[in-house]
Amino acid sequence: MSGALGAAVVVGAAMPATALGSEVDIAYHGYVAMGRGEVNVRLTPTNLGPSIEDATVRLHWSKPLAKVQQLPRGCARHDVSTVVCGTGELTANGKGREIHLRLRLADTATDEVRLEIDSVWGDDEMDRNPGKRRQQVLVLATGDRYTF
Repeated sequence: MSGALGAAVVVGAAMPATALGSEVDIAYHGYVAMGRGEVNVRLTPTNLGPSIEDATVRLHWSKPLAKVQQLPRGCARHDVSTVVCGTGELTANGKGREIHLRLRLADTATDEVRLEIDSVWGDDEMDRNPGKRRQQVLVLATGDRYTF
């Protein structure tokens, strides 16, 4: 099942960014909160470049996730600590749909976890500066929202 879901979030671009004369530039804004071993993430992709058909956001946790997760449509487990989600179409200089995940950590007594958020491309030429699209958030198990 996850193989079929993984195929659904494969990255594709409407056309190469260089052909459009502009560079793909996606940022993610939202929040993450953690309490009692559950992590709640809401994020919205913002595209500051040309329109693209789809991108993939990768959410990597510094701690393993529980084996069983309820993932929304368009999201799949990549490995023990990583989930990937398709963004859907992103119009030029526009916002995408909100992605909402509720995940359980394997160790529900964890006091803190680091979340790394970045875009995954089929072709790194689309974004010549991959460092600008990566974000890290330290999340404490207080129930507070950490905005990024």
